[in-house]
Amino acid sequence: MPHVAALYRYPVKGFTPEPLDELVVQRDGRIAGDRVLAFRFADAATPESLDGLDYWPKSKGLSLQDFPALAALRLSYDEDSRRVRILHGDVELVEAGLDPAGRHDLVETITAYVQDSPWAPRLARPGRLPLELVGDGTSSRFQDRPRGYVTIHGRSSVTELNERLGAPIDDRRFRSNIVVEGFAPRAELGWTGAVRIGGVEFIGEGPIVRCLATHANPDTGERDARVLTALTRDLGLSEPTLGRLLLLSGVGGTIRVGDEVVVDES
Repeated sequence: MPHVAALYRYPVKGFTPEPLDELVVQRDGRIAGDRVLAFRFADAATPESLDGLDYWPKSKGLSLQDFPALAALRLSYDEDSRRVRILHGDVELVEAGLDPAGRHDLVETITAYVQDSPWAPRLARPGRLPLELVGDGTSSRFQDRPRGYVTIHGRSSVTELNERLGAPIDDRRFRSNIVVEGFAPRAELGWTGAVRIGGVEFIGEGPIVRCLATHANPDTGERDARVLTALTRDLGLSEPTLGRLLLLSGVGGTIRVGDEVVVDES
């Protein structure tokens, strides 16, 4: 039976995934607690507008696309205490709250870490410093698109890609909210109708065109796998796509690991 194999949310844009046994899909179509904070460049600390909605393009803040070294950090966020903890290996770099002093400490720590990485020149470009930690720690706001999509991919799609690459890649490279099992490789690219996961109803929207974030090793922060080339050259796709966007068509609800996944392919 096709089912949910893993669930993730990402409290801080571009940082560590948080594996969970269940996710709450809100009425706005977003995952509760997902991308509620983001480190933005100085000249992009307020949102742009796209189709009348707030839009926070990832190219104007810290993301794995341009700063892959972020993947080597381990970040946790406690919603109750509203505190962020960041480690590099076994070393705690910082633990702080979301008050002004805490945000300052978090920004200073992340800035120093990036400036000590091979990607430091990118942070030195005009308009980028000082970074600003934006978000209230509750509202899900910093997805790559202004609409409230949920992201999904099939584990078999990653397994197929792994075999072509001959490299040990896994689901974490693709930063989806939902990973499913029981489908053929790349089956999700054809989902254009209704998709029901547990008791939550979605409509399949566009496939996800991947970026250089997928080249970053989620343990070391090094670019060590040519995922985009493998998707196009080795698998013959016209664009480097893996996974799909889902748009909520009901009132939301809770999705759990093990939930059945039913796709209308008529």
